[in-house]
Amino acid sequence: MPEYPSLIKSKLPKVGTTIFTVMSQLANENNAINLSQGFPDFESSPELIGLVNEAMKNGHNQYAPMAGILPLREEIAKKTANLYGIDYHPESEITITAGGTQAIYTAIAAIITEGDEVIIFTPAYDCYAPAIELNGGKTVFVQMVAPEFKINWNQVKKLITQHTKMIIINTPHNPTGTILKEEDMLALEKIISNTDIVLISDEVYEHIIFDENQHQSVAKFPGLAERSFIISSFGKTFHNTGWKMGYCLAPKNLMVEFRKAHQFIVFSANTPIQYALAEYLKNENNYLSLASFYQHKRDYFVNLIKDSRFEVLPSSGTYFQLLSYSKITNKSDKDFAIELTKKHKIASIPVSVFYHKNIDEKLLRFCFAKKEETLERAAEILNKVV
Repeated sequence: MPEYPSLIKSKLPKVGTTIFTVMSQLANENNAINLSQGFPDFESSPELIGLVNEAMKNGHNQYAPMAGILPLREEIAKKTANLYGIDYHPESEITITAGGTQAIYTAIAAIITEGDEVIIFTPAYDCYAPAIELNGGKTVFVQMVAPEFKINWNQVKKLITQHTKMIIINTPHNPTGTILKEEDMLALEKIISNTDIVLISDEVYEHIIFDENQHQSVAKFPGLAERSFIISSFGKTFHNTGWKMGYCLAPKNLMVEFRKAHQFIVFSANTPIQYALAEYLKNENNYLSLASFYQHKRDYFVNLIKDSRFEVLPSSGTYFQLLSYSKITNKSDKDFAIELTKKHKIASIPVSVFYHKNIDEKLLRFCFAKKEETLERAAEILNKVV
């Protein structure tokens, strides 16, 4: 078609295609090993796939209830009570979503209005700020500093104003692989105890946590749980990111508002997969075994590249590993990521894209949710980069 004059003013003028799409496309064009976008290259459980097929054959192919099928919400309630010692009512405090990103957007859309301020921590997953902006809010950025990427809670306290409506936290953290500790949660609880601030706690990697650390869900802290949307992801947990299945936990007063937005954003999520997940969750080993499963992959990958010129920053959770290349080159992380993809045939994500301003710590993010042979091929390449 011919080009026509634009009739609209973009609501996101600075936003382009996500880095995940860009790097995956570049990997495909250059026949490179794709350790950029966060998805496994191995299959989901045959049992779970069979349960989906069975649900389809049994006729569960029409709209699910807006909040999700009750059997799945009941299993999530049991899992949450067993893990974190808190009871969420399956009928009024749990909603099934079309993935974690949809749940995050819905929570923001339900709460944020024009002029509201939302505090996020950079480097931050790239869906937070655009969702805030689309809903008229203002993003307030708190920078975490490499290599520890710890939150300065005194700085957070100083940034809270009468306009602060929400804080978004993420643990285990994408892209850094760090985790929030109990003292972090207690500090946050104290800071917001006498405010009306609402939290979104992005916990999509809750079951992928290493070295015998315990996941510190906000659900474990009453002063946080009472004001929090907790977001989780079946796609991350059960190796099927393309199914786009997640859920949100929140106290009833917050969930009422969440569902008002949810019903018009997506209405309901995939029906047969919900039935399959309800059955699959009954075996708790299906999610409790994830920590050791992915720790083995992390350790295997790190050991394979121990003699390379890349420096490993510890990963305490997620299936991402940060590598510093500061001993190799002074090139920007974006340029070096492109060079690695085109010249060396391995794709990663430059960490600078997760910041709101030009901060380049010479770090790349690699996904190790891959088969051992994939990690071996990747390591062979990385070991030759000088």
